[in-house]
Amino acid sequence: MKRIVIAILIIIAGIRLDAQEGISGICPANRGERLLTMEEATISNKVIPKRMECVWSGDGKRLTFSDGTAMYGINPENGVRDTIITATELAECSGTIPRIFPEYTWIDGDTFRFSADGKEIVFDLRSMAPSSVTAIPEGAGNITPGSTGTYAYTKGKSLYICDMNGNNIPVAISENPDITYGQFVSRNEFGITGGIFWSPDGKKMAFYRKNESAVSSFPLLDITTRTGSLMEIKYPMAGMSSENVMAGIYDLASGTTTYVKADDFGYDQYLTCISWSPDDRWLFIQVLDRSQKHMRLNMYDARTGELAKTIAEERNDRYVEPQYPVWFLEGSTDRFIWCTDNRDGYRNLYLCTTDGSISRLTATDADVEYAGNNGREVFYTSAEVSPAESHLFKINIRTRKVTRLTTEPGCHEICLSPDCSRFTDGYSSLNVPYVLDLKSSDGEKIMNIYTAEDPVKDYAWCEIDFGTVKSADGKYDNFYRLIKPKDFDPSKKYPVILYVYGGPHSQMVKNTWCAELRLWEMYMAQRGYIVYVQDNRGTLNHGAGYEKAIYGQCGQAEMADQMEGIRMLMDLPYVDRDRIGVHGWSYGGFMTISLITNYPDIFKVAVAGGPVIDWKWYEVMYGERYMGNPMLNRDGYEKVSLINKAKDLKGKLLICQGVVDNVVVWEHSLSFIRECIKNNVQVDYFPYPCAQHNVMGRDRIHLMDKVTMYFEMHL
Repeated sequence: MKRIVIAILIIIAGIRLDAQEGISGICPANRGERLLTMEEATISNKVIPKRMECVWSGDGKRLTFSDGTAMYGINPENGVRDTIITATELAECSGTIPRIFPEYTWIDGDTFRFSADGKEIVFDLRSMAPSSVTAIPEGAGNITPGSTGTYAYTKGKSLYICDMNGNNIPVAISENPDITYGQFVSRNEFGITGGIFWSPDGKKMAFYRKNESAVSSFPLLDITTRTGSLMEIKYPMAGMSSENVMAGIYDLASGTTTYVKADDFGYDQYLTCISWSPDDRWLFIQVLDRSQKHMRLNMYDARTGELAKTIAEERNDRYVEPQYPVWFLEGSTDRFIWCTDNRDGYRNLYLCTTDGSISRLTATDADVEYAGNNGREVFYTSAEVSPAESHLFKINIRTRKVTRLTTEPGCHEICLSPDCSRFTDGYSSLNVPYVLDLKSSDGEKIMNIYTAEDPVKDYAWCEIDFGTVKSADGKYDNFYRLIKPKDFDPSKKYPVILYVYGGPHSQMVKNTWCAELRLWEMYMAQRGYIVYVQDNRGTLNHGAGYEKAIYGQCGQAEMADQMEGIRMLMDLPYVDRDRIGVHGWSYGGFMTISLITNYPDIFKVAVAGGPVIDWKWYEVMYGERYMGNPMLNRDGYEKVSLINKAKDLKGKLLICQGVVDNVVVWEHSLSFIRECIKNNVQVDYFPYPCAQHNVMGRDRIHLMDKVTMYFEMHL
């Protein structure tokens, strides 16, 4: 009886029993009357908590930030703030047009670099004058600075270097439309974000060479030309020929290029996570075979490109997915940190040597992310407090003693000073919009730098319920947020909209402000809908078993988990079981159509955007990781193909698609429409003629109006 009374009191207070650990809780409704406009719910930052982005100067002696009018500094010793240089002063001293203060990166304690008016400028605060000004060539892209003021760039498919004197040096000139130098490869998978990798001293530069001659093309329709035209893109579909990738090393002193002799797995292997040793002697590459089941962490001689040693080798009958470079310990040229989830069931850090020894560093049954090191301690963020939270820890390399450095519930974003003696801690939680603190390396708070105001205090903000539901296999807690309608009355019944993504590398629900709310969800709740969002197996921060449960049959475990949440909702007395809708984009579009066709008696209305329809039409790198090769997994591809499900559609379905989508190409949705026609199944379709994979800008207001109206008309 005593426990029942306590539980009732806690429910009345609006907080669950485990809320103190940041695991679940309620974001209470506001009493304001203002409703979100569609513009505010889609493209405006007005109702998002304002953040303050600070960066450490190159010597770590001050924090700097900009509000657009100036660069400001914060002395971490005493908290004194000063104006370092205004945007007007910077423009006058550098000979540029005065505008808002540009984005900048520090070179050292007094020198930073920025781009303005077609120039790359290195500015010295001591002399209040540029130490280098070089013109950015017309058409230059992928500008990547080295450590000496020199920068690399691409133009077309070729690669160049611009030195401190403004000389443009060709590194690799492409005379073949199928060969590209210095740009991203493998369609940005495996943690790849670019194709240029400077050595620490700036005297060498590694780069990608991509050969797409064997890759098939896909036509995209451009209606902006007088008679319309086709834009051909190279798109390697699952099971088809892929690209060939090589890594070159350019030596600035000799002007010569050496190609790395990485030939572990043949023509269409993957080269990723390229990183340098601090002494510029070694280049580290994680080489992955086409099937993504076998990976080698290799060390190459940067002078010759020859393989020096395989440090580690991994195999997995589902997949191996390298995503991170190696990080050397401060002051060491032979010890480094490596991150993988393939050895102990979770993404953990391992201490390695160039001699090939490997030992587990973070011994936690939780996924971790590297944050930095000072040679004695390694700092990392971890999901061990809760999969919905991120906290900073440090571990002593010698003693293995672990210290937790953040204690406030929520998700923490960390920026360590160069010597790791201090860090900025930006965090939010369910009812905390955003706080930025400065802390010492033992976790003690030095000062508050910034606290965001509540941006929605005048709005009719609906109650958000944050909690968990068991996965379909009973092994995991899946987090959800449930937004209740404005003026919620538990005696009434309300329609439900499930917003779903559910794909790899995603996490839709966290203990952040309003539980990672998308503002359109609040827009719909203000207009009388229950909106429900839930993570499922296949997403982040529950370990490799959870994440890899989807292998070979994408959508199956995800749907099973989502249906656990739907059944929980259907048991609530205020849910209208006959009015349940679903909406999602990309992988979420795939999930949306999967749900309405597999559970036609549950879902009445669906809106799918940019949906994957059949994984054989998706890219090699992503598709084969999660589904395998179509020739070797025919049953799996057949089972999850939505072409086979078109005949089962009973409810109302709207598909929206960008016509120039270069991620989920038009073949997907048009093939589904064709199958609906064959089966005399009615379906609604709305193309966005000039949009790529995501509908952006003011077109997005039109899109979400369309989505909203569809639910209002049919749900």
